[in-house]
Amino acid sequence: MMSLPFYQRHHEHYDRAYRHKALSSTVSQYQKETKSKSAVYAQGSAAYTRGSAAYRHSSAAGFSLDSSAAYSHGSSAYDLDSAVYSHGSTAYDRSAAQSKRSAAYSLDSESLSTSSAAYSHASESINKLAAAYRLGSEAYSFGLKNSNLMIEDQSYKMSPKAKRAKQSLISEDKENEALDYSVPIFTGRQVNISGITDTEEERIKESAAYVAKRNLFATGEGVSVSKVAKTTSEEEHHEKKSRKVAIRESAERVAMKKTLEETQAFHRKLNQDKLLHPPEFIIEPRSHTIWEKENVRFNCSVAGWPEPRVTWYKNNVPIDVQAHPGKYIIQSRYGLHSLEITECDFDDTAQYHASAMNVKGEVSVYASLVVKRYKGEIDASLLHARNLSLSPFAVTPHGYASRFEISFVDKFDVAFGREGETMSLGCTVVINPDIKRFKPDIEWYRNGVPITPSKWVQMQWSGERASLTLTHANKEDEGLYTLRVAMGEYYEEYSGYVFVRDADAEIPGAPGAPLDVQCLDANKDYVIVSWKQPAVDGGNPILGYFIDRCEVGTSHWTQCNENPVKFARFPVTGLIEGRSYIFRVRAVNKAGVSLPSRVSEPVAALDPADRARLKSHPSAPWTGQIIVTEEEPAEGVVPGPPTDLQVIEATKNYVVLSWKPPGQRGHEGIMYFVEKCVAGTEDWQRVNTEIPVKSPRFAVFDLSEGKSYCFRVRCCNSAGIGEPSEATEATVVDDKLDIPKAPGRIMPTRNTDTSVVVTWTEPPDAKELVGYYIESSVEGSGRWEPCNNNPVKGTRFVCHGLSTGEKYIFRVRAVNAAGLSEFSQESEAIEVKAAIAAPSPPYDIVVLESVRDSMVLGWKQPEAIGGTEITGYYVNYREVVDGVPGKWKEANIKAVTERAYRIQNLKENMVYQFQVAAANLAGVGAPSKPSKPFKCEEWTIAVPGPPHDVKCTEVRKDSLVLLWKEPVYSGRSPIVGYYVDMKETEAKEEHWRSVNEKPLQKKFLKIGGLTQGVSYVFRVRATNQAGVGKPSDVTDAVIAETRPGTKEVVVDVDDNGVISLNFECDQMSPDSKFIWSKNYEPIEDDPRLNIDTKGGKSKLSFKDLGEDDLGIYSCIVTDTDGVSSSYTIDEEEMKRLLALSHDRQFPTVPLISELAVEILEKGEVRFWLQAEKLSGNAKANFVFNDKEIFNGEKYKMKVDKNTGLIEMIMDKLEEKDEGTYTFQLQDGKATNQSSLVLIGDVFKKLRDEADFQRKEWHRKQGPHFVDKLGWEVTDECNVMLKCKVANIKKETHIVWYKDDREIMVDEEHDFKDGVCTLLISEFSKKDAGTYEVILKDDRGKDSSELKLKDTAFADLMNEVCRRIALSATDLKIQSTAEGIRLYSYVTYYVEDLRVGWVHNDTQIKFTDRMRTGVTGEQIWLQINEPTPQDKGRYIMELFDGNTTHKKTVDLSGQAFDEAFAEFQRLKQAAIAEKNRARVLGGLPDVVTIQEGKALNLSCTVWGDPTPEVSWLKNEKSFVSDANCILKFESGKNVSFSISTVSTQDSGKYSIVVKNKYGTETSDVTVIVMPVSGQTDTDQGHNQNNKTVSKKKKAMTASKQKEGGKKDVIKPHVEEITATEETPDPNEIPPVETEKDTKSNQQAAKKTAGKAGVAEKVPQPTESLDRQGKKPPEKAALGKPH
Repeated sequence: MMSLPFYQRHHEHYDRAYRHKALSSTVSQYQKETKSKSAVYAQGSAAYTRGSAAYRHSSAAGFSLDSSAAYSHGSSAYDLDSAVYSHGSTAYDRSAAQSKRSAAYSLDSESLSTSSAAYSHASESINKLAAAYRLGSEAYSFGLKNSNLMIEDQSYKMSPKAKRAKQSLISEDKENEALDYSVPIFTGRQVNISGITDTEEERIKESAAYVAKRNLFATGEGVSVSKVAKTTSEEEHHEKKSRKVAIRESAERVAMKKTLEETQAFHRKLNQDKLLHPPEFIIEPRSHTIWEKENVRFNCSVAGWPEPRVTWYKNNVPIDVQAHPGKYIIQSRYGLHSLEITECDFDDTAQYHASAMNVKGEVSVYASLVVKRYKGEIDASLLHARNLSLSPFAVTPHGYASRFEISFVDKFDVAFGREGETMSLGCTVVINPDIKRFKPDIEWYRNGVPITPSKWVQMQWSGERASLTLTHANKEDEGLYTLRVAMGEYYEEYSGYVFVRDADAEIPGAPGAPLDVQCLDANKDYVIVSWKQPAVDGGNPILGYFIDRCEVGTSHWTQCNENPVKFARFPVTGLIEGRSYIFRVRAVNKAGVSLPSRVSEPVAALDPADRARLKSHPSAPWTGQIIVTEEEPAEGVVPGPPTDLQVIEATKNYVVLSWKPPGQRGHEGIMYFVEKCVAGTEDWQRVNTEIPVKSPRFAVFDLSEGKSYCFRVRCCNSAGIGEPSEATEATVVDDKLDIPKAPGRIMPTRNTDTSVVVTWTEPPDAKELVGYYIESSVEGSGRWEPCNNNPVKGTRFVCHGLSTGEKYIFRVRAVNAAGLSEFSQESEAIEVKAAIAAPSPPYDIVVLESVRDSMVLGWKQPEAIGGTEITGYYVNYREVVDGVPGKWKEANIKAVTERAYRIQNLKENMVYQFQVAAANLAGVGAPSKPSKPFKCEEWTIAVPGPPHDVKCTEVRKDSLVLLWKEPVYSGRSPIVGYYVDMKETEAKEEHWRSVNEKPLQKKFLKIGGLTQGVSYVFRVRATNQAGVGKPSDVTDAVIAETRPGTKEVVVDVDDNGVISLNFECDQMSPDSKFIWSKNYEPIEDDPRLNIDTKGGKSKLSFKDLGEDDLGIYSCIVTDTDGVSSSYTIDEEEMKRLLALSHDRQFPTVPLISELAVEILEKGEVRFWLQAEKLSGNAKANFVFNDKEIFNGEKYKMKVDKNTGLIEMIMDKLEEKDEGTYTFQLQDGKATNQSSLVLIGDVFKKLRDEADFQRKEWHRKQGPHFVDKLGWEVTDECNVMLKCKVANIKKETHIVWYKDDREIMVDEEHDFKDGVCTLLISEFSKKDAGTYEVILKDDRGKDSSELKLKDTAFADLMNEVCRRIALSATDLKIQSTAEGIRLYSYVTYYVEDLRVGWVHNDTQIKFTDRMRTGVTGEQIWLQINEPTPQDKGRYIMELFDGNTTHKKTVDLSGQAFDEAFAEFQRLKQAAIAEKNRARVLGGLPDVVTIQEGKALNLSCTVWGDPTPEVSWLKNEKSFVSDANCILKFESGKNVSFSISTVSTQDSGKYSIVVKNKYGTETSDVTVIVMPVSGQTDTDQGHNQNNKTVSKKKKAMTASKQKEGGKKDVIKPHVEEITATEETPDPNEIPPVETEKDTKSNQQAAKKTAGKAGVAEKVPQPTESLDRQGKKPPEKAALGKPH
């Protein structure tokens, strides 16, 4: 078993599977069921009460009705008309838990016959013989969701045999025919929906309930009303019916009848012409009781269609507004109508009524007005509605004040927004009196329609402020928003327009989104979607629209049409019955598709009749389940033909058909097939071949435009397909609704300074107009902007958001469903400025003069002049007798322009009151308050009367100008002057003080010395010979301040020498004017002056400034807040302006620089000057020696008018070019010239410079020097010669020379960074000379020379010495065998660095004991045989030629003691080394000799004392014998001889010398070669058979040759020591002997280089020795870098 979808209250879940099987066809579903079983579906729900009729819920087991119990049926509002609608539901009844009551009620019947009113309610009607399927309501009250109980009674079945299900629809034509019905099985799944609004939830419930009831009602399944005879049990049941049950049934029948009548009344409004409704007053006007002079307003609201026309009546006589201008104000806005009666008097007491009428009828409502008069003498003017305060004695029936003053503060203005934005409107509401318990009613309206809160609109009321928020603005939200605040019967309204512009298109050029999407004529599977076209088409015509749909509860949008449709209505078919949908529309042009519109309200795919039934009488409060019963169906009937077939809409894209169901249609639901044929043929084609439609509406697509078609419809059900309906008349496929024509007579009217009212006339023959779009454009711009984005109805619209002062033109086009009309003709241009209004009342009326029968009055100008100048004033007066004023009388018929007027024909000694009214183009404004009483009597005083028209102008922070007019009454003698008084506004009367001590002759005064921010008032008194007269009326309070944006009059002299005064104002209103005055008297047609005003600027020009023009010139801007300024022209200023005018009249071209000359890079000569500015018409002439020269081969001329630069370039200067050069300028009227004289030495110098630059330029075409050769000393104290080169390439060579000798370099220069260097290490005097470097390649060569001689060399050496001195290390102490040495190391030493030593601040004098010197890089001081007197502080001074650099060491204390002890030790060691025994030399290392030869070896030994000598052979002691003779002679000569050597003599021989200081051993190896086969020849060569190996080999001659000096200098040549070998005279060739040991050691030390020299103990022979000096062969110049 299955149940319908179950919707929980909060929609927390949603089963999407429901969409696939829910709401399936009842016919096919029922045919699948078995015929052997029957079941009952019960629905559990709470009781639903309407009036006194209770719908009691019980399980629907079955019931019988008499055959005469026909259900009458004939309501035309339903397409699926029903005779009976039965609904069973279950409820738990505690009093009768085991019995269930059945209720059946019928809906939509016009009559209910007596015989059909038999309803069985008693529990007895459901007896055991009935054997109903009983379902416990308790189960459903707890919300069974997934199961339906089916209980089968074995004892009884309602139908004897199974019958086939037949769908049926009841015909309207057979209203009284009794029919059989059965409720079919309805399948579905339990479904939950989430995320749906309350409104959508109601629609979903409505849809679900509809489907269940429609199946119950239309398909004829479930409940059987059979034509069978009553059983005996039923007869007994009726006989036993009690009186109580009968009364109850009667009461329920009355309630049922009332319900039916209400339902019928509701649905009569939904008849075929449901768009037409008679007028109906929603809000009726109220009666009022008011006092005289009050205003009253009657308000009402009317509904109806077409829109009713409302007419107001007074005592049944129509009110003519034109006949009583200003008395009655009738307004109609968006269904709200009002009648306002101003300044009511007693005659306005009457009965008023409003009559609303349209084609459907007329209706009237009435209200009364009672106007009361006051008793007593009260000034009626005080009772004006605007000034009337709350009457303390008036109360309401609630005890509250009868009148509430409602005002709005901080009001919202016209608002502009964009789609998607959040907009907020709000007002602060002030209610007087404030009664806490009486809260106001706050209502919002859009275009007169009440607004209700929704997800789009939120409304708040804080108790003081009412606000409305548009959470996501759309163009549908555009309109006039009205806030109404009501307190009892009083209310006030405030309105403001809200404009919503299109959101930015996602695709540039795409149109705006459509708006106001609505769903019309919804049916079971069909709905018409309508919308409004957007105002913005993106610059390209709109090609059509796409319609999208989305099922409620999902987010999937489906496009309904493949091709864009142009018509703004579209029928959407293929909807699933019972489901709800939302729609949206998108516009498309050639640029792309617009953003989608706001989605429509959800609409359910339901039959309209059943939707109305559900709205009027829902089956029960929603519980989520509908239980339907199953019963055997009756036999089916083939339906008859549909009726009333007609074409209700035809466009180029589709045709919509409408018809009524047939009268003969059986008991089951029917569907339809639509057929078409070309007119004039009988070739009928079925349109919907696959799926029949369920709704009596159908849209036919795919028709050929322009052809005529006929249509017919057939009905079908399970029994078969019926006969076709009558065919329609031929219908042409074309738009029946034409695009409207353009509106006409576009009339713009001034409204405010930012808005214009546009009116127009409706286009002729317009049909179904949706509204109008208005566009505006600044005149001449050609750019049109929409004024509204939501079509407006009516022919009047206020265009807001315009720029003040701009001129606009407007155009309008009409809109209907067919499209937008052409634009109307453009309106006339109108300047945006505020509309004029009547001025406010004048004030401060005073008497300026009084005689016996007349009085002169004065007054002040109104504060608000109404947007235009005041044209005049009207004066009224009245007599006041004993304090009682009389009637007002007019003093003048023609308006007076001055603010002073003499009233004639007054009564002497009579007291009068006066009032004055101002007039302008808008009319006469309200009169002033009555003046205080004045007595008309002759003034006889001698002093003058009061001055009048006193006003302040040119107000600044510390000054202002006071103006006044002379008194009308001058007294008995002429006026001789005026006194001005002033005081602070809040000061008392006694604080008045006079500004001037002497009377003023003029009628103006500039008052200075004011305090900024202080408020002042002023008055003026006139004086004559009799004295000082009455003071004038006090001025209005004036605050001393310079307002922001204040501007002053500026004097200007133009290029023609015209002198003018200029004043500018940016605070002008549309009707403001500039008023110029001289000495504060208005200038009128002065021939010496010319005034020109354009926009916010005004210019006063002097034609010929002279002494007659001296004075103060002032300018006042009318209709502003006192904008004014002045300028004084005295004699000094006049002279300055005339001089400036002369300069402007005869101008010169101003120069920034005079004519000048310069040499360019190529040696060209440039003459130039620069003017401050040049116009496009400027020109220049070039003159040389009074002859004009022109642009050509020699002269290149150029004039740059943008920079004012004028120049002439010559290739080269020749002797003939000596002379005077002149540039002549002319720019309009202005001229100027400048000359340059080039003669004599000036010319010669310029030409030489040009030649030099030319050569330089040619030089730079090849490799060249940018920076010439120079030098710098490196941190290593080497000298680097460097120069910067340019324009180098790979082939460029660089050659260095010194004194014309090329310096060879080992590396090729890479010219890194464009710098060439030559490094000279250990620079000294020998490096002095002239250095030259040469660059050369195939483009040329360049050279640079540097002389390092004399002063230049001395400067370089000073720098070298400075660097060497800075490199010196700290002094250190070293002990030697001779004494103590103090030393410091430098990078290297040069003789130019002078060294001095100081001991205890005393310069040291050098002796044999105290010597100084340099060894390599070491500078030392040697103290031989130190004594304690040598202790102290030593300073080494290095002088570089400019500066002395010092190094200090302290040789005392422990430092001296340690050094001295070390000296003693080294001294003893030196003595021992000197006197020890040693072999000085002579013995070779190896001796090779032939056997039999004689061996003689000798050497020298030394030692003190004389050493002992001994020999060893092979490490054994060896003594002299006969063969070997050992000798030691003279204490130093040692010899070793063997007369005849043999092989036994081979071995190692050692000589050992020894004394007390040491022992030394020297070894020699003897190798004896044996003799074999010796000949005489061999004997002849004995002299060559002994070989001696020397310890040190001499350098060969080739090496010596290589070490020689070459002619070319090579840098960085290292030290080379050559030692020549001296042969021993005793040596027998070819045996070579070595030199003595000492010579060998010395040679070894020399080859060791500087390090060996540094270790040697110095033996100085002079005061400053250079030991270890390098040989002169060295050439150390450096390496290239």
